[in-house]
Amino acid sequence: MTRKVSIPFPGTPVRGSKSGAPIMALLDLLGRRWALGVVWTLAENGPLPFKALQDQCESISPGILNTRLKELRAAGLVTAADGLYALTPQGRQLFEFMRPMGVWARNRWAKALRDRED
Repeated sequence: MTRKVSIPFPGTPVRGSKSGAPIMALLDLLGRRWALGVVWTLAENGPLPFKALQDQCESISPGILNTRLKELRAAGLVTAADGLYALTPQGRQLFEFMRPMGVWARNRWAKALRDRED
């Protein structure tokens, strides 16, 4: 018997939204521990086999990585073929939206916090 993977689904209640607005469903999914890290790692280093992905994610446990991969696959953001995990075209598009946030966090936000401490 196959267990169905439970992911936040637009139009149904999700964490932070009773209506399940699509953005809230996406943020619920990406807000799960290591979900963004897996997407980011696959975007910058993928396709990767499970063990290499785990190594790239540093402190992620195999159980959490397996769960996140199942969820991200069910959401259509990650694919698995020939023992390799990679972003789908939708996953790559999501990363392209996220990339400017990463640049801002590194170049603006983190710098502003460091400057505040000086």
